[in-house]
Amino acid sequence: MEEIINKVANSALEVFDLEDYYPKGIRTQIDISQWLLEGFLLREKDFREELKNHDWAQYQDHYVTINCSTDAIVPAWASILVAIQLAPYAKKVIDGNSEDMDAALYEELLPKIDYTAYKNKSVIIKGCSRKPVPTRAYVLAAHYLQPFARSIMYGEACSAVPLYKAKK
Repeated sequence: MEEIINKVANSALEVFDLEDYYPKGIRTQIDISQWLLEGFLLREKDFREELKNHDWAQYQDHYVTINCSTDAIVPAWASILVAIQLAPYAKKVIDGNSEDMDAALYEELLPKIDYTAYKNKSVIIKGCSRKPVPTRAYVLAAHYLQPFARSIMYGEACSAVPLYKAKK
């Protein structure tokens, strides 16, 4: 019987796994509609009173997204006012959804990574993850890896999709 050799494990491929950089922390969504009359009408005085009485400390060190789940037309200042209330407590506040938050977090951290370890190497941007890595993060990772890598692939070593090969 012939020995089975794992060629993938023995290859010179470098794996860049965005999941390794996934920022830890609680993600919380705040729906502005909870402070609107019947979920649709913003009455400024009532809205401000609701915000004043809300327990903002519960968002200590959270990553908070602000949005409105109804079709209400909400003025921009409403989200800004909520963000100002959150500022002393939350790690980060954005207007959007959880994918927008994850993308924003990756947009902050990916430029800070030292990519020189990938110089002249074949790199696979790992495609499968247990954490919600947004597509924008993969695009950014490729952007930062491209000046260093000899080649970039996406997926897993056994079924990688070629994306880039440096010119010789």
